[in-house]
Amino acid sequence: MSFRTNPDRILDNIDRARSRDDGGPRGSDRQATGRELDTDVPDVDATTPERMKRIFKALERSYTASAQSAALGPVAQRFQAVGDVNEHRAHGDVSVAVRWLDHDRNDDFGMSPFEITPDDLLEARKATKTTRPDVNALRVLRQRLRTGVMEAWQKVEPRVRDALRDRADMGHVEVQVTMDIRPAGS
Repeated sequence: MSFRTNPDRILDNIDRARSRDDGGPRGSDRQATGRELDTDVPDVDATTPERMKRIFKALERSYTASAQSAALGPVAQRFQAVGDVNEHRAHGDVSVAVRWLDHDRNDDFGMSPFEITPDDLLEARKATKTTRPDVNALRVLRQRLRTGVMEAWQKVEPRVRDALRDRADMGHVEVQVTMDIRPAGS
């Protein structure tokens, strides 16, 4: 029997992959998270638009971190076969959290739900001109993440403006972008 087709070796590799998958926190392969801590305190005489730009730049950096392949890749690999099963759908949400670390104000959250259908993966296959399911799933997830971040930001922006009026941003601010995805049945 050849070394490549040895059943014991194949089963050992499967067991190793399963134990590696089970090693992380439960549900960690369902989420892509990007977190940015902004420690630069704005000037006392900074205008509100300048202070808002600071928060939005932190949001952009956390979005970029969550959209990278290191964070979004495992999610895409887990859901790369969404289009393989007829009528199989995935639901998810993108959340934006703004934490005011040096102020008494509560955290501000915005969330935007989304859905992935097999048709979305077919469109991605046409756009990428490849049949690799992980590439197509990654493209769809990045599109949903981009639109979800902007929709969630629109929901949280009025509360951020209230926080700027309260001068809550005169300290450390953390912005976190999280994409969570799950099968439609759960």
